[in-house]
Amino acid sequence: MRAYLKIPLVISTVSALFAVAFAALVVGGYYYVSPGLPKAEELRDLKMQIPLQIYSRDGRLIQEFGEQKRTPVAYEDIPPLLIKAVLAAEDDRFFEHPGLDYQGILRAFINVVETGGERNIGGSTITQQVARMYFLSRERSYVRKFKEAILALRLENEFSKQEILALYLNTYFFGQRSYGVASAAKTYFGKDLDELTVSEAAIIAGLAQRPAEYNPIYSPDNAKRRRSYVLRRMRETGAITDAQYAQAMAEPVVAEHHDEAPTQLHAPYVAEMVRAEMIRRFGKAAAYTAGLK
Repeated sequence: MRAYLKIPLVISTVSALFAVAFAALVVGGYYYVSPGLPKAEELRDLKMQIPLQIYSRDGRLIQEFGEQKRTPVAYEDIPPLLIKAVLAAEDDRFFEHPGLDYQGILRAFINVVETGGERNIGGSTITQQVARMYFLSRERSYVRKFKEAILALRLENEFSKQEILALYLNTYFFGQRSYGVASAAKTYFGKDLDELTVSEAAIIAGLAQRPAEYNPIYSPDNAKRRRSYVLRRMRETGAITDAQYAQAMAEPVVAEHHDEAPTQLHAPYVAEMVRAEMIRRFGKAAAYTAGLK
């Protein structure tokens, strides 16, 4: 056989060997890390941290205790515009992929190559971000990314797409102690979700990546740049029209800190009595995070 005829055979043989080696690595890695990860049934026990709120008999808020500000909302109560803004910013193929997006993984791989092999690992889907938020650290390593991928597949198998997205939109950190989009809307704009403009929805959607850097209160210029990216992606994905895009781009970035749940009755002694009693009954961690009212 002539030498030039052997080349395709050599290439196909080497490719097959690489494919087998890669498959063996993935399978071996799965069996190595899988025992230490939560099972599908455990994922159903996900609990959101909701602060303790103390009210008077007639329903006026006296005080709130807890580090994390969060107001959970049902998926059906989240405006489609805000959902589209978040998907455009974070994961526009969310409803199409099975928890992992090969296009995002490919982009992340290209990014690693272009940066000279630095561990600038990206390409996470919203499902992967939920998995990391609840069960993993933010350590940048290939092992963590592998665990993240396994958990993402388990989440997709256990939850519907709407349930996963609701978990993300209700629990992700958006800065200023605000967890979830409802809390972010109140904190930055003093509004309910259905009152947000296109510009404000884009600002909130853009916060998830770097809440401190894109904070519209303290870094309006950075927030404006990030908003421009989100609005462009919203236009490209068909979430908004050209006219909506132009109007939102022209809107100034104006945000200020609002108390999400302003107190309506001054009774600190009563609030302290209740707080102490809740800690006695349930323990400090549960009292501050179980959403007791």
